[in-house]
Amino acid sequence: MSASEEQHDQQPRADSPTVDEERPPGAGEVAEHEIVKMEDVITIDPETTEVDLNHGRIGKIENLEPLTKLERLYLRWNLIKKIENLDHLTSLLELELYDNQITELENLDNLVNLEMLDVSFNRLHQIKNLSALTNLRKLFLCANRISLIENLDHFSSLTMLELGDNKIRKIENLDNLSSLTHLYLGKNKITKIENLDKLGKLECLSLQCNRLTKIENLDQLVNLTELYLSENGIETIENLDQNKQLETLDLAKNRVKRIENIEHLEMLEEFWMNDNGVSEWTCVDKLASNKKLATVYLERNPVASDVNYRRKLKLAVPWLQKIDATLCR
Repeated sequence: MSASEEQHDQQPRADSPTVDEERPPGAGEVAEHEIVKMEDVITIDPETTEVDLNHGRIGKIENLEPLTKLERLYLRWNLIKKIENLDHLTSLLELELYDNQITELENLDNLVNLEMLDVSFNRLHQIKNLSALTNLRKLFLCANRISLIENLDHFSSLTMLELGDNKIRKIENLDNLSSLTHLYLGKNKITKIENLDKLGKLECLSLQCNRLTKIENLDQLVNLTELYLSENGIETIENLDQNKQLETLDLAKNRVKRIENIEHLEMLEEFWMNDNGVSEWTCVDKLASNKKLATVYLERNPVASDVNYRRKLKLAVPWLQKIDATLCR
């Protein structure tokens, strides 16, 4: 993801790091004398399975050799520039390096049991040196400087991939990620939805804040339940015929003028269409076909300027529970 995924008052997804997190005061470049050594903040217990050193102003990963049973290592919001000195932590399942100063993925080959790796908010330019991590389930690389999706072919067990807020222009090289259920590519420079046909298990696809102009090439994603396409240049709702499991459809901040081609989405519960160009009530009335629809966002569309906007929308879809950010009475 992500990317911030938090829009139109919806709850952000907890495990997508594109949800903005507050950074501690003074994070970033600091004077040399303010950098803390890991040995000064860690109490070594050889039996421990979890170490949390978030917000520690730590400058280097070191002195962890006794922790051979360690399963979870959290090093968020520090000043680490290099991934190193982890070779002995072969039991490690989770490694968080979110918001540091890391420029390269390296020295991870021995962490063969790793299931979650988070290197978001760093200074990475490439995805590389991860081929040994065949047990990885979740990979978070958002808010870096990555321009190519590459070197992921060995991740047959990966279920979540977060590449939001990078410099990616093309969706590619994902064919082998057969277990992927969540893919976050928001806030990139992607111009076309493509090369997703092999991701048959995908349930959540986020392409918010890109350069898309057309909804297309989603036919094979028959298990998709969440589709986020806000902040693009899409003009027409189309090509969703096979996506009958969709529960959430986000098209906010696009150029759509008509609500159409969603009558078949019988599972649809949330429909976000704020900040578009819908001006005709006749197409709004079509939402009556979506019997599970609970939430609709249409604020800042021409129809929303109607003094009877909420009443008309509730008459069209009596089972609505929320219109825009307000619960229905």
